[in-house]
Amino acid sequence: MHNAALEALGLAPEWGYQLLPVPPELLAETVRALPAAGFRGANVTIPHKEEALALADGATPRARAIGAANTLLFTSEGRIDADNTDAPGLIAALPEPPRDRTALVLGAGGSARAAAWALRDAGAADVAVWNRTPQRARALAADLGVRAVDQAEPADLLVNCTAVGLGGGGEAALKDLPIRADALSEYACVVDLVYRDGGTPLLAAAAR
Repeated sequence: MHNAALEALGLAPEWGYQLLPVPPELLAETVRALPAAGFRGANVTIPHKEEALALADGATPRARAIGAANTLLFTSEGRIDADNTDAPGLIAALPEPPRDRTALVLGAGGSARAAAWALRDAGAADVAVWNRTPQRARALAADLGVRAVDQAEPADLLVNCTAVGLGGGGEAALKDLPIRADALSEYACVVDLVYRDGGTPLLAAAAR
């Protein structure tokens, strides 16, 4: 996806995008070594977004408010600056603004933090957060001024920020979510932050 964008912008082959799987215990060491290897920045995904913010030298107010970063920029002065583009990306992707709407966010990691913050910041009437570990949902809710729930509730907007569907698996993968496939009609709009070629099991079930 990113290499296609670089090519479309006329930046390839001078610029390129490389996948770097990194275990959590090596994240800080790896990120700090990237500038010397010629990297100008990095996207950060599950499960590193909160740690990415912690290791940065500076961050945008948005990333600080969310408590997680998905974008790191390596400056010529040797700094690592963090931002979070998940939040504006979610709002831009919605078919209509979430103001005065209700939302249910699934998950409590970095992406869920961005989604909950973005929806509240955009004027959603109510933002509820569910996580399979209730304590994590409650901690997120307390940090961001939203509401934690122990089970799924009907809402205008459903946003999946868990890793369910990352490996495909068909509709059976939905067993790890608190929502039955035949109950997805309780949501006017379903968004999945997992992106896969051909879509995810959740999106397929919602479309049906």
